[in-house]
Amino acid sequence: MAAPVVHSLREQIREHIVEGIVSGRWKPGERIVERRIATELEVSQTPVREALRELESLRLIESAPNKGVRVRNLTAADLEEIYPVRAGLEQMAAELAAAVLAEDTSALEPEVRALYEADRAADGEAQVRHTVAFHRELVRASGNSVLLHTWESLGIEIWTTLSIRWLGTVQQSYAEEHQAVVDAFKRRDPRVGELVKEHVLGCAPRA
Repeated sequence: MAAPVVHSLREQIREHIVEGIVSGRWKPGERIVERRIATELEVSQTPVREALRELESLRLIESAPNKGVRVRNLTAADLEEIYPVRAGLEQMAAELAAAVLAEDTSALEPEVRALYEADRAADGEAQVRHTVAFHRELVRASGNSVLLHTWESLGIEIWTTLSIRWLGTVQQSYAEEHQAVVDAFKRRDPRVGELVKEHVLGCAPRA
């Protein structure tokens, strides 16, 4: 049985802020008050500041002297920008992982099974969670820690959530699309890297 995922305090605060933005608690252009979040969550301001700094590096929020931190006015074009970068990284990961995953796709298959359940239940949160987990396992299978770190730094889960929740980006079948990727690895498709790239680009929102 897999060990439970333990999130650091900073990660928990980051998820709280992201959920607040996605749910509309904080609207685009609205100020996020560091002290208020710290009081609400009963934590010091230091991990709140760290979480905000991380979200600023992901371009989800912006800060200005004497104006504090505000939610960025994001457009579909902003959300779309990340996908070509992500697609290139995952193409490289798929090519590096091809031999390993041709022999054993057990790291990917539980996420596909979970996606079939999520599709049946129309559970958007589970679709995001297991889609991101699938792609993380694919990148991890490359065995390249720099590649994985770079992919992680893109904040894939946040942008996927925003694409679906804000823009209504919906794939035909999350499970079937990811099953097709698994099948490509199993049959040792020489175009597997290109197929993964096309799959990721097909998930991008349209401006």
